[in-house]
Parts: sequence; C-alpha cells; structure tokens
Amino acid sequence: MSHNVESTAFRTALEVIRGVEPRVADAIGAELADQRESLKLIASENYASPATLLAMGNWFSDKYAEGTIGRRFYAGCQNVDTVEALAAEHAKELFGASHAYVQPHSGIDANLVAFWAILADRVESPALRKAQVRQVNELTEADWFALRRELGNQRMLGMSLDAGGHLTHGFRPNISGKMFDQRSYGTDPATGLIDYDRVAEAAREFKPLILVAGYSAYPRKVNFRIMREIADSVGAAFMVDMAHFAGLVAGKVFTGDFDPVPHAHIVTTTTHKSLRGPRGGMVLCGPELADQVDRGCPMVLGGPLPHVMAAKAVALAEARRPDFADYAQRIVDNAQALADGLLRRGATLVTGGTENHLVLIDVSGYGLTGRQAEQALLDSGIVTNRNAVPQDPNGAWYTSGIRIGTPALTTRGLGAAEMDATAELIHTVLDRTTAGTGPDGAPSKAKYVLDPAVAESVGKQAADLLVPFPLYPEVSLG
Repeated sequence: MSHNVESTAFRTALEVIRGVEPRVADAIGAELADQRESLKLIASENYASPATLLAMGNWFSDKYAEGTIGRRFYAGCQNVDTVEALAAEHAKELFGASHAYVQPHSGIDANLVAFWAILADRVESPALRKAQVRQVNELTEADWFALRRELGNQRMLGMSLDAGGHLTHGFRPNISGKMFDQRSYGTDPATGLIDYDRVAEAAREFKPLILVAGYSAYPRKVNFRIMREIADSVGAAFMVDMAHFAGLVAGKVFTGDFDPVPHAHIVTTTTHKSLRGPRGGMVLCGPELADQVDRGCPMVLGGPLPHVMAAKAVALAEARRPDFADYAQRIVDNAQALADGLLRRGATLVTGGTENHLVLIDVSGYGLTGRQAEQALLDSGIVTNRNAVPQDPNGAWYTSGIRIGTPALTTRGLGAAEMDATAELIHTVLDRTTAGTGPDGAPSKAKYVLDPAVAESVGKQAADLLVPFPLYPEVSLG
C-alpha cells in the first residue's frame, strides 16, 4: 500500500469526525503529534500498524455477537464469525496452542475468563455431576447455595505486586484479591529473582487451586517448566499471564522452558504491548478447558467487540510474518543495551539487569520517589511510569521505582546506540532532580525540583534522537 493511500485514509477519517465534533478530531491529531515527539518508554505501550488501527474503525462496531463462532445469541453474525475465526486461527498457529479465545476486551477480562474457566472445570462441573444435573439452573436451592460457597472459598497463589506481579494476580484492591483466598510469592531479597524452592514451599503449605505465573515488572525470564512441576505437585491448575511478553513468545525469543504455552493449563495475554496489536485480551488453552473458556460471554464478558477482533486478526497475521521474530529479538537486545547504559552511569536496577523487554530502576539511589522521577522525566520529554520495587517502602502509589521498556522505541527503529543515548538522558534528569518539601518544610514524596533549563535541554535531545526514526511516516495529516 502506498503512503498516499494511508495518509488519505486517516485524513478523511479526521475530516468526517471534525464535521461532528472538531474537538475530538483535534485531540486525535494532537495525540499523534505528542507520540511522535515523545521518547516513549512505557513498557506496556507500543505502536499498532496503520492496518491494525484502521481495522477498528468500521461497521463491525455496530454488531452484537454474544456467544461463540456458529453459536450466537443474535442473528446476522456470519461476518463476525469470519473475523473471530481468523483471529483465533492466527493465534493458534502463532503460539502453538490448540484453542484460542479472542473475545476478551482487556487483560483483566482475559484473566477473569481464565479464573472462572478453572473454577467451572474444577469446582462447578464436579458439583453438577454429583447432583446428576447438566447445568446450574437445575440445582436445588440447597445445592446451589453450597456450590456458591465452594466457588467463593478457593485459593490462588500469585506473584506479589511489589515483586513484579500484576494487580490481577491477587492484589486485594483488585477483584482477584476479593474472589480468592489469596497468598503471594515474592522474590529473593538479595537478588530480586524468583526462588523456585520458596514458591514450591508456599504451594505445599497453602495448597492453591490456581498457581499464577507472569509479571508486569519482573525483568527476567520465568522457568515455566519448573512452575508447572510445582503446580502438579499440589494438584493446582497452572495459569500464566503473558500479557507483557507475548511478543517475545510469538517471536520465538522465549522458547523451551521459557515458553508458557506448552507448560500451562491456560495462558492469558493482552494483544497490545509487545505483541503490537489493538488494546484487547486473549486466552489460550488445551481441549480440556476449551468449552469453559468459550463460555466467557456471558459468564464474565458482555458482548464481544467485533471491530477489535478484526484488528486482532490483522495484528496476529502481522506477527506471523518472518520479520516479527527479528523485531522481538531487537526488543530484548535494546532492553539489555538500555540496562547496560544505565548501569555504567551508576543507576541501581532491580535484579541487576534484564532478560526481557523491561528495566526497573530503583530511583531511591537518586534520593527520589518513583512519582518524583516519573514527573521529572515527563517534564523532559521522556514518558515512563513509576512502579513499586521489591519490599517498596513507599507503597504502590508513590513507589521507589521507574519501569521502562523498549517495545515502542524498537518499533520506531531505534537501536543499541540510541538506547545508550537514552540511558544518558534518563540519568541526567534523575541525577539533576532533587526531592522537594511540603508547605511545612517536611520532605515530600511528590514535589521535586528540576532546573527548567535541564528539562528543556534533555527534551530537545530526546526530540533530536527521534528525528531519524519518524513515527507512522506513511501517515501525513497536513
């Protein structure tokens, strides 16, 4: 496709929007400009292709399609069946999974589908067989009451939030922490690494129904073979949330013991992040859980979003191309180059480096909280997000860390030299920022002091760094 065709498509779309609500069209254009000019290092963000973006803006948005392929609760879903089947087909081929469910609207939705598929398989189905009925509506009131209590009295063991796990892995303010009797495993205090012996000990003591692996801020690989062995030893279902590193699995950077799909009973993911698709979720599993997973709507989900499933099909097709494997490897190479650059400049990194797409900086060495560091970097044209570090004294709001990732900048084409330059810019900002004080003169966890001249200089250098790597060069809105 020529660049002129893509530019025309986006310009025309904005003109149509402008005719109804010009402020929305202006905001869309401004977002493109901001993304083009910012050094985006948020580990969970990326840039979807024009084809993926355009696949979301179409008539599929108007269609209800509760149910699954060929079994809808609404008529006229034959075209939705086509795009959902294509997305599932690409997912199965890409990840080597026997079943793929592409309806979840987000990673949290995907995790909820997985949790309830396991509960349905391991708690509900045995209760139905015992009562000699086919479905829950046939249970007596007494049996239904007993089943509900049993469903709400199950245990889950997941990675703690400050060790790098996700809030959906049992964080109490999240629904996962309220659904389950939950316990967390952490990391070794000295190394920041998962101690599999301690995970096994926790599993033996706690005896969870579900053992969850996966992370949002752990900069190392996870050995899923060992984790499956731990799950099997206590009869737990083994679930992996690979939302952050799905692109590294798809690109065959993570293989063998580090590929979760052959080892887990069920795998969840988002379709954006390192996979570079639209914002959405997905569940992969074997045949034993397929029927339960396919009941995600209406068990957990509302109506699927056919326009997003169409975009998922496009993005997954892109990920099956040979060049995606090269892209995935460059994500990791860039993350390691960025980590090395920060270490040489004296930064403290959780686990001392990285083996995946992200780096976690402990900014307490700079005398800052994560919130202060995040805002100072943003003032300087560097977009990151604050993140807790293991045993974080500042909690999940202020934090002591900054999480940075390379999927987005790798999409733009930046390489090792640019990662080293980025490390210099990050270090400069953090080194020149000091903690501020509150009105009473006490140290503040939010206020900070950064010379505007430093922020301006770094911002200009960041913008200059991006000039040879234009974002969406095929799209011109001018």
